[in-house]
Amino acid sequence: MNDIKRGGDFGLGEENTTFAKYFIGKSYLNPLTDPNKTSIFIANVTFEPACRNNWHIHHAKSGGGQILICVDGEGWYQEEGKDAVSLKPGMVITIPANVKHWHGAKKDSWFSHLAIEVPGEETSNEWCEEVTDEEYNKL
Repeated sequence: MNDIKRGGDFGLGEENTTFAKYFIGKSYLNPLTDPNKTSIFIANVTFEPACRNNWHIHHAKSGGGQILICVDGEGWYQEEGKDAVSLKPGMVITIPANVKHWHGAKKDSWFSHLAIEVPGEETSNEWCEEVTDEEYNKL
């Protein structure tokens, strides 16, 4: 990674080995809050170039969902059945509960966002299929 600062002002964190099976490429996780001490979990997630997570859904009976605040580099966000959105620092994406989506870095850029888990009732995450190279390379 040379001497270039990755992860923006919030820092790179550690390689995200716990959830690696749900990502294509390497990602890094820097938790900013402790879920045992607060009801809101916030983490800085950093993706190497071309890294993306699988399609997934943040389920909730009420409330729930996720907020992404883009902090460094360039990336993509896509909801099922919609066009992908190009992401840059300063952009905020509000993901309602029960919406299938994915997010990650562009092919030629590292990308970091703050991921905020929105509190809700009966929340859970469902990991789905990979974003194929064919889907991703069309962007």
